[in-house]
Amino acid sequence: MMMTRMPAFAIIFAMSATARTARLATSQELQVALIQQCLAAVNEVILGKSEVTATVFATVLARGSILIEDRPGLGKTTLAKSIAKILGLKFQRVQCTNDLLPMDILGRVALRNPSGEAPPSAAAAEPQLIEGPIFASVVILDELNRAPARTQSAFLQAMEEGEVTIEGVTKALPTPQIIIATQNPTDHIGTTLLPESELDRFTVGVRMGYPAREFEKVILRNGVQEKLERLSVQMSAYELTTLQNAAHAIKTSDTFLDLVVRFLEAARQSGKFLSSRAGRDLVRLAKAFALMEGRDFALPEDFKRSIRPVVQHRVRDADELAQNFSFNV
Repeated sequence: MMMTRMPAFAIIFAMSATARTARLATSQELQVALIQQCLAAVNEVILGKSEVTATVFATVLARGSILIEDRPGLGKTTLAKSIAKILGLKFQRVQCTNDLLPMDILGRVALRNPSGEAPPSAAAAEPQLIEGPIFASVVILDELNRAPARTQSAFLQAMEEGEVTIEGVTKALPTPQIIIATQNPTDHIGTTLLPESELDRFTVGVRMGYPAREFEKVILRNGVQEKLERLSVQMSAYELTTLQNAAHAIKTSDTFLDLVVRFLEAARQSGKFLSSRAGRDLVRLAKAFALMEGRDFALPEDFKRSIRPVVQHRVRDADELAQNFSFNV
């Protein structure tokens, strides 16, 4: 008798949450099914942008940071909120303005006595870090390029180091943590250009673009807010960490790494500086894409898919750079 293969979503629904979590680390089929379930939920809200949502989710799996660039009203914040909701993680949104201070994001140090009450004197006080929004598991910084340079730098330094130090008090940021920033085009009033050194700290830069006609009609008719509010948790924090570990463990051959190095050299020779950090991000994202395809090794196709999101916010003419590069060994 011929057996039919159980659909990906049915695999998830057919087992308890405990059984799913126990099998997730060793079952590629289950990993792919869970990822597909998360993407399907997000794509119910973000219509017609499946490659954008896949890239953002791959970056989450790669433990990377995300910069979403485009004009207002195209769904940048909605996408960020959708990712936070399906993962069920505590999230904080910060609206950047030109008077935003570093402590508005990082937090501040206050003097408290051990009992938590106001100290009777400065001698009895102990410094205590009052956490800012950056201590959430999902941090959304809206319109980052409206914030002052000092605030941008303080935030990105904390993001890179994974901890916050204020007046000698240091505290680690939570894990897993997802950093999503949005920025508007620089021809908008009140915006500034992010320095190249800051842009380089973001793993990927994605652009939403205008929706296709058929999807824009649906958005005009029904909106997206109701769908966003109905989004439910699709994955636990433990399952996310398990998938992130699986992405990190994806194999890369010497031939694959040679391909990445050749691409970096070709970019530099053409006058487009790409750092070693950019190369590392290319590898990390390619490994995440391989995991999403159900493989335990990365292929040149995964690398090709990673080039545009990893490079386009770092240098100009990223598409031309990719097209001119020879993938033949």
